[in-house]
Amino acid sequence: MSPAQDMGHAAVLLYEALTALNVRPDGVYIDATFGRGGHSQALLDRLGPTGRLLALDRDPEAATVARTWRDPRFSIAHVSFSGMAQAALTHGITVADGVLFDLGVSSPQIDTPERGFSFRHDAPLDMRMDTSRGLSAAQWLALAQEDELARVVRDYGEERFAKSVARAIVAARAEQPIATTGQLARIVAGAVHSRERGQDPATRTFQAIRIHINRELDEIVEALPQAVDLLRPGGRLAVISFHSLEDRLVKRFMRAEASGEDAPKEIPLLANQLKPGRLHLIGRAIKASDKEIAGNPRARSAVLRVAERSMAGFVEPTCTG
Repeated sequence: MSPAQDMGHAAVLLYEALTALNVRPDGVYIDATFGRGGHSQALLDRLGPTGRLLALDRDPEAATVARTWRDPRFSIAHVSFSGMAQAALTHGITVADGVLFDLGVSSPQIDTPERGFSFRHDAPLDMRMDTSRGLSAAQWLALAQEDELARVVRDYGEERFAKSVARAIVAARAEQPIATTGQLARIVAGAVHSRERGQDPATRTFQAIRIHINRELDEIVEALPQAVDLLRPGGRLAVISFHSLEDRLVKRFMRAEASGEDAPKEIPLLANQLKPGRLHLIGRAIKASDKEIAGNPRARSAVLRVAERSMAGFVEPTCTG
């Protein structure tokens, strides 16, 4: 049994992601989201003795699990997405054959009550993916202005009752600090006047606060160009998203990198005078099968997008050693 299986966490779109990466036994790969190692273990299973895998994770608990792995082909860096380029350099990686992102919150984070990601348990309101730094959700809720609260809940949660939720939070914290997930869920439930079928009224607000606290969308924007910079021609970028905000960013980035430089409207230029795209899009968006969803409901919203690095703009790194 693999370490990933021991942790009881099912990696989403596992076969599809490995197929998308077109894994070479002697290749160098980066798993940008170790989680509990499902994708990393599967990648190692396909690598030969000269292959290499660098995993990243901003969660100290995930990094601790990864450090127990005893495989000379494997390394772990306790960093967020935006630290990918530096982490790769630190571990002696100048080019990679594939980079995999599994975005969003992991099942172990959701299922651990004291992490404060879920309203299924009444627990301390934390929500930080990296518990060693930054404000917790409770601390941010105590400080944020009402208009900022409304903006975050509207923009990151796509909650149409965002103003009502923000107003309710401000009123509630005037009475007592909002310190637990149960408190927040009850406050939001009183402010959301209608709910989607099968969805708790607090779902969108919890998602919004989590995204804001962890700078999740900003991290994606900063990390994707770094991933492309690291890929060698023919290398693959594979990204698994779990909600529309993530997927929209990924889709737009890949399309922009595939289309290349736009011609200035005022200056007539030939096509060969413009920078070509650094990526080729590979197939259409891939979703989980009914069978996978039945065994792992988290896979229901997963979307995998894949692109391949072109020769455009690639410069072979020179050895300085």
